[in-house]
Amino acid sequence: MDNCQLIGHIWPMILTLQDHLTELGERIRARRVALNLTQQAASIKAGVAYRTWRRMEGEGRASIDDLVRAAIALRCDDGIEALFPA
Repeated sequence: MDNCQLIGHIWPMILTLQDHLTELGERIRARRVALNLTQQAASIKAGVAYRTWRRMEGEGRASIDDLVRAAIALRCDDGIEALFPA
């Protein structure tokens, strides 16, 4: 069934790009807090600028390089390969 088809009487929820980015930023923040790191400490550990880290958490926006650095710093890098299966 196509995502645009009606399922029963409820349309499926389709997330926008902004929805995905916002959720990603929230997950980054939650993981950082769970590891008891400040934004400054996490940015240093990841090797990214503090301003970049704040933008990742606040807007979910970052380069792929910075996103992978954040994943490694937050010990979340084991699933990166699963993003785009071969």
